[in-house]
Amino acid sequence: MATVPMITLNNGVEIPQLGFGVFQIKPEDTRKATLDALEVGYRHIDTAEMYGNETEVGQAVRDSGIDRGEVFVTSKLNNGFHARDAALRAFDQSLVDLGFDYLDLFLVHWPLPGIDVDYVETWTAMEEIYRSGRARAVGVSNFKEHHLRRLFGETEVRPAVNQVEMHPYLAQDDLRAFDAEHEIATEAWSPIAQGKVLDDPAIVRVAERVGRTPAQVTLRWHVQRGDIVFPKSVTRSRVEENFALFDFELSEDDMRDITGLDRNERTGPDPDTFNYIPG
Repeated sequence: MATVPMITLNNGVEIPQLGFGVFQIKPEDTRKATLDALEVGYRHIDTAEMYGNETEVGQAVRDSGIDRGEVFVTSKLNNGFHARDAALRAFDQSLVDLGFDYLDLFLVHWPLPGIDVDYVETWTAMEEIYRSGRARAVGVSNFKEHHLRRLFGETEVRPAVNQVEMHPYLAQDDLRAFDAEHEIATEAWSPIAQGKVLDDPAIVRVAERVGRTPAQVTLRWHVQRGDIVFPKSVTRSRVEENFALFDFELSEDDMRDITGLDRNERTGPDPDTFNYIPG
């Protein structure tokens, strides 16, 4: 079984660089998909309150027989709970739903610029959660540089992670550099741009040269850049394929060609305008 590299966060906690994501996996499919991932060798699972499948993730971790301390589990605060007290209650409910007494990482899912509760207030709740010891690390998702600068100026605990949309068509090099400068690890959601990059001629050429699939090449590009990635699939063979990233390397030319595909193209919403709150 391949050894997945570990990334050390700014508080000393280690996170596996490759994980398994459960975004858009139906609750009834999540337990089996997560169990498959754990059997393949994944030890990092990324979920969220908004996904509606925390319960099934927790069941899979318990049913796997793997010690809880060996599986790094992330969840994220739902958008309707940004007020301090609501955030604290939502975190408690995540622990109940997962069946855990702690989370490895808990994130603010979106900054939500248009709602009444400012994300700085939300972050003060995250600081309380972190200091309680019930989250080994706390961070943010979909935050841009200006969001982070506000947190630096008005709060005390620096985010350990910033999870953002990132793929060859949205390389986010400036944000990655900013995160690195401030000792924040960058995670990539939508790492293959919902499949849009897999037919790109530059990626196909590299895949043919190294004898791998375009998805493996794209994920390997992330790994060599230092991104934390968590591709998702409900197909066991694809789960295995996405895990097979550590027995080949891309050349400097390959990396440059793929990074050169950047065209600032999002597959998801812009954090500066996204204000969705689930009904």
